Amino acid sequence: MRRQRILLIDDEQHIIDVVVYILEENGFEVLTALDGDAGLRRFHEGAPDLIVLDLNLPGIAGMALFHEMRRARPNVPIIMLTSRGEEIDRVLGLEMGADDYVTKPFSPRELAARVKSVLRRTLSVPRDEPQKHLSHGPIRMDCEAFAFVYFGRQVQLSRAEFKLMECLVRFPARVFTRDVLIDRIYDGEHFVTDRSVDAHIKRIRRKLAEIRAEPDAIETVHGLGYKLNSNLEAAT
Repeated sequence: MRRQRILLIDDEQHIIDVVVYILEENGFEVLTALDGDAGLRRFHEGAPDLIVLDLNLPGIAGMALFHEMRRARPNVPIIMLTSRGEEIDRVLGLEMGADDYVTKPFSPRELAARVKSVLRRTLSVPRDEPQKHLSHGPIRMDCEAFAFVYFGRQVQLSRAEFKLMECLVRFPARVFTRDVLIDRIYDGEHFVTDRSVDAHIKRIRRKLAEIRAEPDAIETVHGLGYKLNSNLEAAT
């Protein structure tokens, strides 16, 4: 059985050198590219299991490359690298469906941990067959029965609250803006205001806090939106 193959696309050679060393130390095979054009060639030739993509690339731009790779292989997971201050790129990337993002400067070992986590989540179930049962840390969800369990206790959620939590649990590393959550919860009924999302979040937090106050299951990402609290994965 071959090692899982990672394609790392970044225009900074020193970053490539360090990340390749750490990923190989963790048992991965690593393909590299220093610009968008080379990245696209390696993508088609190497059939990677996961891509680490810098958004700021010479040649084909990072966003354009992301779109092309998603079009060619919708199921391949992608972790985006963004520089500090590139908030708009990070928002766009997450809304387009990136599986995770890492902000520069970053710890190569943290990146390796993110790679393992994303592969564990995304490769276990095909993306065109959405999971009917979701779990993350203390959360268990039955998406057909609309059943939600938190730290072993059943929680009664409204349909909108359940759909909101389903978004967060299905993509635990992704930051959802209020507009995206409105689309997911209300199926495109854009007359709903973003205040309704905040109200749902407040009610969900109150219900879950009655079972366990810490950690807060939903994390507010200021200026962006909401995501599942990453500390939940280790909670028991």
